[in-house]
Amino acid sequence: MTQASTAPSPPPPPAKPGRPGTGADAAPAKSAPQKAMEKMGLTRDIDLALHLPLRYEDETTLTPLDRAHDGDTLQCEGEVIESRIDMRGRRQLLVKLRDDDGALLTLRFLHFYPAHQKTMAVGARVRVRGEIRVGFFGREMVHPNFRKVDADTPLSTSLTPVYPTSAQLPQTYLRKAVASALRRAPLDEVLPLALVPKGLPALRDALNFLHHPPPSAGLSTLEDHTHPAWQRLKFEELLAQQLSQQRAQRERAHLRAPSLRGRPGGLHEQLLAALPFALTGAQHRVAGEIAADLARPQPMHRLLQGDVGSGKTVVAALAAAVAIDAGWQCALMAPTEILAEQHFRKLIGWLEPLGIRVAWITGSVKGKARQKMLDAAASGEATLIVGTHAVIEDKVRFHRLGLAIIDEQHRFGVAQRLALRKKLADEATGAVGPGVPPGSGPLEPHLLMMSATPIPRTLAMTYFADLDVSTIDELPPGRSPIVTRVFADGRRDDVIEKIAAAVEDGRQVYWVCPLIEESEALDLKNATETHAELGAALPGKTVGLLHGRMPAAEKAAVMSLFSSGQMHILVATTVIEVGVDVPNASVMVIEHAERFGLSQLHQLRGRVGRGSVASVCVLIYTGPLSDTGKSRLRAMAETTDGFEIARRDLDIRGPGEFMGARQSGAQLLRFADLQEDAPLLSAARALAPRLLDEQPRAAQLQVERWLGHKTEYLKA
Repeated sequence: MTQASTAPSPPPPPAKPGRPGTGADAAPAKSAPQKAMEKMGLTRDIDLALHLPLRYEDETTLTPLDRAHDGDTLQCEGEVIESRIDMRGRRQLLVKLRDDDGALLTLRFLHFYPAHQKTMAVGARVRVRGEIRVGFFGREMVHPNFRKVDADTPLSTSLTPVYPTSAQLPQTYLRKAVASALRRAPLDEVLPLALVPKGLPALRDALNFLHHPPPSAGLSTLEDHTHPAWQRLKFEELLAQQLSQQRAQRERAHLRAPSLRGRPGGLHEQLLAALPFALTGAQHRVAGEIAADLARPQPMHRLLQGDVGSGKTVVAALAAAVAIDAGWQCALMAPTEILAEQHFRKLIGWLEPLGIRVAWITGSVKGKARQKMLDAAASGEATLIVGTHAVIEDKVRFHRLGLAIIDEQHRFGVAQRLALRKKLADEATGAVGPGVPPGSGPLEPHLLMMSATPIPRTLAMTYFADLDVSTIDELPPGRSPIVTRVFADGRRDDVIEKIAAAVEDGRQVYWVCPLIEESEALDLKNATETHAELGAALPGKTVGLLHGRMPAAEKAAVMSLFSSGQMHILVATTVIEVGVDVPNASVMVIEHAERFGLSQLHQLRGRVGRGSVASVCVLIYTGPLSDTGKSRLRAMAETTDGFEIARRDLDIRGPGEFMGARQSGAQLLRFADLQEDAPLLSAARALAPRLLDEQPRAAQLQVERWLGHKTEYLKA
């Protein structure tokens, strides 16, 4: 049921002859609802069929007004005996309805159109649905749904779906579009019935049921998605996702990459011998896994995950040494210039003494200096190229790119990651060189992605099922424990007092202010004011300021002062979230902690605890806190384990935070829940390889039905 004012838009009038672009052959102009459907991705019949209701309304029965109680949501019917515009207070339409038993109901509309008055003219019979309010002046509904009816207009025989929609797409229009698409959509079974879990209905039956459930359907099982019809859809979705991931992994086995092997006594072993520290057992293990992948003639597609401070950079350096030793180049791309520079400094320190030339390519490197770096990369003089997304610009050419390393991979878009992988295919097609048999055709570089956000097991089984995952699950020895304390904003003076004492003891402090794009100017003002406040509260101490709007040279100067110990306190936005390594910094203060995500808070906390001094992380929040905010701060106070943090973050916010742009904003799982539907995930995971082997056509149809174009994103 809907208001008369929300009827579908009429077709556009025929174009007048003689006007350009409006002749008989011109496509008709699209209505606002049609444009809204396109914007929501509802372009195919199958898209509409899979656009499921948020909730349902029961329009299958009429309730006599005498049985209505205050707060009830119900449907009733009667004759309009009065309709007038009331000007008291504010302009409103008041309609008085009398049902067949003589009971009265007032309908109040604070926003209305002439169509409202026409539909509810005196003498009309109207069916309305809404919440009853019982007050001094009797029963009332405010802005109910309504429609004009006859005495014999039938009631609905099924619950009425309420769909996710937008202001330009009325429910009436969307319901008709879904019902029509449901009749046309190709919903025939593509899976052999024997492979569908027992007790689940056919797909067409499940969708028909969910769009138009009978009144007897249990609303609780519909709304909590436990009904067998929901279970069938979840299974279908999980199976399509598993098929897509496992197929992508199989396809990659047919691609070609250079076989990269280090020489006995070569750069890999020289680097190990020159490092001023010993690798942990976990670092040795994952370095071996990566080296084994590099030696194969198929492209590596591996995710290296490890908690903050676990030593991923040195593992990346060892992988680069293998590639360079084999006669190929390596590129390392990081999301921010500060992080890229941190890698650059470490890699120069480890590799330049071994004769490796490292090039530096970022947006801030200009003119002759930039051209010099570009020439070094193109000629092969530089065998290791480090930078930001500038590394994938068209002007950047590689002599022979064999290994691409992407740090904090979730912070790059799909297009950016694919562009780096294509650098070798674009520039070295048919290349002959070390590890490449003649005539082997186009090549792809090996790809190593790194993340300091550990991936929970259920997420690894779904969104990352096509990746090989290496995990550094052991921190280097000598790291100090980090104690986390939570303070309300009212105790800010106590926090300043504590950091003053820490500075007097010779320790350094980070003070982080949030930075959110929508209010960047406000947040920058906040950081600037905090910088001034701390400078005044701590006379004689050097307090620095670092934020994203500063020129690169100025940022580098500030970080240099802090890294060298000449600066006591660094007030910064989240530009220091990753990549900063100052062992003497043992206090981290995070202001407005409730505005950060859990994984981001954990990343920031990881900037301290890098030396032998006990470290502390102080979270300052401004109330009142939401339930999500409370959960985040509680998790931070209770654990420093990155995997436990990741598990809780998945519970709080779902998979999007871990995925970043892996699906370029297109969420692959719309219906299934990774925690609640683990049994269905296991069943889909087991069935996928069997289907790919025995029923490849069915597998293809399943993926196309559910994912369409989204499968391309999995290849990044």
